[in-house]
Amino acid sequence: MGISVNDVEITDEAVERELPHHADSPAPLKSAVEALVLREVLLQAARDKVALAQDELRALERASLDESRQLEESDAESLLEDALINRLIEMEVTSPKPTDKECEIYYLKNLNQFRSGDLVEASHILFQVTPNVPLDALRAKAQEVLQQVQVHPEQFEELARTYSNCTSAEVGGNLGQLSKGQTVPEFERVIFSLESGETAPRLIESRFGLHIVRVEHRVEGRTLPFEMIREQLAQFLTEQVRTRALKQYLKILVGQANIQGVELEGADSPLMQ
Repeated sequence: MGISVNDVEITDEAVERELPHHADSPAPLKSAVEALVLREVLLQAARDKVALAQDELRALERASLDESRQLEESDAESLLEDALINRLIEMEVTSPKPTDKECEIYYLKNLNQFRSGDLVEASHILFQVTPNVPLDALRAKAQEVLQQVQVHPEQFEELARTYSNCTSAEVGGNLGQLSKGQTVPEFERVIFSLESGETAPRLIESRFGLHIVRVEHRVEGRTLPFEMIREQLAQFLTEQVRTRALKQYLKILVGQANIQGVELEGADSPLMQ
């Protein structure tokens, strides 16, 4: 069965064009299809609800041509579709700006997010997920090695050299000094919660596989004052509200649409990369 939204087909050619934008996704094909379906849902809603005046339409066309005289017809059409979708979102999705008091409350409850200069020296043992190894077997082996590390922490480097699928295995799993933003979020959350010499009590799951993690040393930074981050925090919270509102709006549109050939996972599906 083909993929369609209210009888409008999502073609294989469209999926192929979209795929490169999702290369970093754990499931690129699934992510590309979901993005195209959600875009079509939004575009159809926009065509129903947004009436662009002729002078505005001409202005958009001129802007498209000014942006690049080399635009293909399909690219120009895509820009006009983007304009329709953006106008729809402006009309239907509201995201009020948070007050200073709301920003300050968030700041005080999440002081760890506003630290600068925190560093950790971390080591890990990576059990990479591959098509040839069953996940259950991989997890069982990783759990076995974690238990060995917990009983004999002095063997960490040796076990990393033996089992880790990371190039850091050559240096006993040592990743060097890391600051916030250098690793994937699920990894970062754990390493910055551990004390010097502490090993995470459970396996960490990331897009790369399963990790046994130890923090060798940590250097504490400082908490940035509220006045310094007020504007950035307000922008962050505004975007959070907007994202939640957009997901809820998408969930409503998806529920009203006749979508064939794919099951969406609701509002958590990506809109566009």
